[in-house]
Amino acid sequence: MDVLESILGTASSYLWDRGIPFQGQEIPWVVIALLGTGLFLTVRLGFLQVRKLGHGFAVTSGIYDDPAEPGDVSHFQALTTALSATVGIGNIAGVALAIHWGGPGALFWMWMTALVGMATKFSEVTLAQHYRQIESPDRDPRKWEGTVSGGPMYYIERGLGPRFKPLAVFFAVMLGLTAFLTGNAIQANTVADTFATEFAISPWITGLVTTALVGMVIVGGIGRIGKVTGILAPIMAAVYVAGALIILAGHYDQILPAFALIFREAFNPTASIAGAGGGIFLLTAIWGVKRGLFSNEAGQGSAPIAHAAAKTDEPVSEGVVALVEPFIDTILICTMTGLVIVVTGVWKDRVPTEITLGGGDLSYLVEMAPDRWQKVDEVPPIPVENGLYLEHGASAARIAWHEAPVEELFIDADMTQRFSGIVHAGDGNAVAEDGTTLTSLYGLAAESGAPLTMLAFQRGLPGEFGHIIVLMSVFLFAVSTAIAWSYYGDRCANYLFGTKMVFPYKVAFLTMHFVGAVLTLSVAWTLGDVFLGIVILPNLLALLLLSPKVAELTKSYFQRKPWIENREAHRKAAEQRKAGRQDRGRRS
Repeated sequence: MDVLESILGTASSYLWDRGIPFQGQEIPWVVIALLGTGLFLTVRLGFLQVRKLGHGFAVTSGIYDDPAEPGDVSHFQALTTALSATVGIGNIAGVALAIHWGGPGALFWMWMTALVGMATKFSEVTLAQHYRQIESPDRDPRKWEGTVSGGPMYYIERGLGPRFKPLAVFFAVMLGLTAFLTGNAIQANTVADTFATEFAISPWITGLVTTALVGMVIVGGIGRIGKVTGILAPIMAAVYVAGALIILAGHYDQILPAFALIFREAFNPTASIAGAGGGIFLLTAIWGVKRGLFSNEAGQGSAPIAHAAAKTDEPVSEGVVALVEPFIDTILICTMTGLVIVVTGVWKDRVPTEITLGGGDLSYLVEMAPDRWQKVDEVPPIPVENGLYLEHGASAARIAWHEAPVEELFIDADMTQRFSGIVHAGDGNAVAEDGTTLTSLYGLAAESGAPLTMLAFQRGLPGEFGHIIVLMSVFLFAVSTAIAWSYYGDRCANYLFGTKMVFPYKVAFLTMHFVGAVLTLSVAWTLGDVFLGIVILPNLLALLLLSPKVAELTKSYFQRKPWIENREAHRKAAEQRKAGRQDRGRRS
């Protein structure tokens, strides 16, 4: 297992951490590829994401829906299915991580990533619609298979030609595996771990509940998935955003200063709460970009699979719907999270924490310059007297939690008894002056990830409301993410093996969901990152090579304005449904 973790860690590092050196840092290759593709498509399409965002909201509203057009779900249901996968743990934990590591300015770079990501999302969804495969002439989706299939594997093979089919197959295999892990097992594990910590509920009980919930939805195919996510996604987003808005209303005088801080720190960062590299501009930008890309998933090739199921014969009409997705996910929901963390001040606070010397979020830092720390692996014994470090200077190590130094050390949870003795990093313990060996110390430490967001909501809302909202959001976000990713995976199985493998895939998916809840999946996180980093690359290559086709389809759509005709068809269909209901009422 240790060897596997080492191999996966190295692979993940090359994909997500290694890249082009710049100002003492490295811009990761995957970040360069995703951001570069988004910038290219933004310019190629003439900043379409800004010019046509209003049209995207109009199409999403359903006023142009024509029920006679091929597909399995409405524009709105396709959007909510995709949002169910993207709006998730990243919106709760990802923003907190970005601010923890890059400071408040990282939120600005998340916005910029969403802006160019909208062009990427538009392009991949337009192509997914154009090259999708209509599985059945029947307008009603069959129980397991659905009537359409689409996504990068289809536009790679059909758009680039048969010689690219091996690349399409490779994409489908890798995304199918990613669906098992990051979109499924890890979501179940997050919920089970959270509920075990908060309520002492056994993970297998939580696993059974979430597996049953996911199973009841996904066995009905994309039709049922679309109906459920059409209700679940708006509710979960509304609850989370409402909680954030209440907090912001209570801190209304801090909102403008928070925005000023975000813009100032974006270009001239002073320091992040994490000690390693705090205050470096590139570090702030990279953390904002990385968390932004993870949040809205633009360029990953997953969302186009959901959007390909929309009822339309105009690919661009679903492409403009996809513009709305990064806007809601990153610019709206992530901004709510970021502002709550900033206005409540928790991003720079320390809270009483048990410092486990044998692992956890423990690390060791040395101060290279004022408020500039560097992580070290070889740590000599650290002498401490009355809770304070005796040695100072560039060679003096400090205990850190979430990469932020812990300045004072105590031996009790109430932090009333200061520690005196020696910390032995290599042994994972501390020896007090009286000879007592301790495996944990206590101190004021920085929070990060979902606990940081939870702390912000707890501080901003009265009683336990903040705690409940974040717990509820973790549960709903994780379950909805698994539901959406099940469809992504079964479309990959359908592409590779045909409709006969759709139901077996669903069974395997549910099995993996339960396994994810009851087992520790540290390897799965890294494995999922590796698969995701690899699967992105063939999709981005296809987007670049097929960008002329996207531009051609876009120009034709906006010249012809087919939505005008669709609005009339929508009106007539609505009138027919109304007349039918009235007729049934008279007969009854």
